[in-house]
Amino acid sequence: MPSSVLTLALLFGGRSGEHEVSLMSARSVLSVLDRARYRVIEIGITHEGAWLTGENALAAFEQGQTDELLPVTLHPDRSRPGLYVIRNGSGREILEKLADVDVYFPVLHGSYGEDGTIQGLFEMADAAYVGAGVVGSAVGMDKGVFKEVMRAQGIPVVESILVLRSEIEADLEAVVRRAEALSEYPLFVKPANLGSSVGVTKCRSRSDLAEGLIEAAQYDRRVLVERGVPGTREIEISVLGNDHPQASVAGEIIPGADFYSYDAKYILGNSRLVIPAALTETQADQVRDYALRAFRAVDACGMARVDFFLSEDGEVFLNEINTIPGFTKISMYPKLWEASGLAYSELVNRLIELAMERKRERDRTVRVYRRNA
Repeated sequence: MPSSVLTLALLFGGRSGEHEVSLMSARSVLSVLDRARYRVIEIGITHEGAWLTGENALAAFEQGQTDELLPVTLHPDRSRPGLYVIRNGSGREILEKLADVDVYFPVLHGSYGEDGTIQGLFEMADAAYVGAGVVGSAVGMDKGVFKEVMRAQGIPVVESILVLRSEIEADLEAVVRRAEALSEYPLFVKPANLGSSVGVTKCRSRSDLAEGLIEAAQYDRRVLVERGVPGTREIEISVLGNDHPQASVAGEIIPGADFYSYDAKYILGNSRLVIPAALTETQADQVRDYALRAFRAVDACGMARVDFFLSEDGEVFLNEINTIPGFTKISMYPKLWEASGLAYSELVNRLIELAMERKRERDRTVRVYRRNA
């Protein structure tokens, strides 16, 4: 390979309810990676957390036929950079160097991919990687913490309460009463640390609420209950950059179901994306400003999709930030940049450049304190 070619490790799958969505995103990214610029190593992570690689690893994951793939690992010791294949020999496991890696591209939605955990591993290994760091990923992932940060920034969010799985299991009725004190129905119940609308329930009654709490608690120990916004329109902004991020044009989701559920996003195929969204100039400027403020507030970098509710009386509420948004060619994040003049393939290239830029900035940080004599 010429020295100008970057070795890129594409990570997909993962220990998350969004595992299958990740495979879709990875397929789109893989289709546009220029092999004259990148040597690509495909790494799939199983539901159980095993890292596997091999030729056409993504296809093997899509087909559920991973037996021929090799176990691989990233060593957290920065003096042992790169990827290692795990082999059995003489009754013990042996690490065999597979390749040095210039940049990691995680397309891992949800837990153990978008929440700061794998980003911490990348940081320990002193590796360049696409997307937000530990803080931006963790705060962006936890809907409860994120809302508190937005409130501190003076950015409007919908009223909500946070409850624990242990509280739901100990006294479901008490949790239901607390949630009902928040607002009239409908209420929305969500796992605090998940995306793609996995485990989200729109509740119109006490029985719906009880079922929704039990459902969400399967996916996380922290559960968010929030007020439903009458006549809600769902508006989204894509953000791209590091210290000087830019915001795309606004788009609108027209759900093919009662709300933008997992099925509406990925199964039914009848939801519509309207780009640009039909907003007044003031509303468009406001959501773009809020999106950039939210991005900076959580110290995000690389990419994020910022989602808003627009009520029937024109109030704007910031809903959430997604630091590894859906990345298929028909997903809102790349579609918004396409409408803003940046093609999908160039968006992927730009994200890799931003990852390398962020690594160079991290490398400027002094790690040893030297007192003046």
